[in-house]
Amino acid sequence: MGKAYQKTLGRAVVITGSGLHSGRPVRMEVRPAVGGNGIHFYRTDIDSQINRVPAIWSNVVQEPLNTRLVNGSGVSIATVEHLMAAFAGLGVSNADVYVSGPEIPILDGSSREFVQAFLWAGIVETSAPLQVIEILKTVTVERGCARATLSPADRLSISFEIDFDAAAIGHQRASFSMENGQFLRQMADCRTFCLKTDIEKMHDAGLALGGTYDNAVVFDGSEVVTPGGLRRSDEPVRHKMLDALGDLALAGAPIVGA
Repeated sequence: MGKAYQKTLGRAVVITGSGLHSGRPVRMEVRPAVGGNGIHFYRTDIDSQINRVPAIWSNVVQEPLNTRLVNGSGVSIATVEHLMAAFAGLGVSNADVYVSGPEIPILDGSSREFVQAFLWAGIVETSAPLQVIEILKTVTVERGCARATLSPADRLSISFEIDFDAAAIGHQRASFSMENGQFLRQMADCRTFCLKTDIEKMHDAGLALGGTYDNAVVFDGSEVVTPGGLRRSDEPVRHKMLDALGDLALAGAPIVGA
């Protein structure tokens, strides 16, 4: 095998939309970056001396229903997981993302439109060699009834299992290798979802203020309320895998493990 190199975009792309939780309009420009740069967010509505937020695990803050990054000056960027999943799924490890507000646009609730924009821009190699994080021993984290495990493997694969009381979701599990375009084929178009009974609670907490049937799948018991129904019969578990891929992309380098 030849030496692998880090990748970036071939040209800049502009994406507009609204924030899922803030409901505010947002303009985002994703620009190519040199090898070794990593992924950085820049808040264009904030002074340029403090507006850079690196996409790295140490900047993550605990927050419900989205992944938010905060820099040392307290400047934050929220709901980065679907965009980060698009970067990871396409092997893009270097980009500068300029955002006009505190949140990434939700678009259709998946990574599909980000992926389409990046493929239009082209994916190109940089001169920097690719470095990875290889999992050498199994690590497990548990919180309540939730459990996450990383184990040694010769490539990145994701296995996920969910269990919801809502009959339309129920118990779902899926497993995919993340090689050879599997992200594009298996999960890039899978949308975020919620239960209809939770919408009022989220609004009362100041969350999902920009949520609509166009950017989320809404379930009510055994019914799919969103017009057009599901894109895949197990769309919820595949979206959770998408979220996980986006969060793992904050490790600082691609992960080799299960």
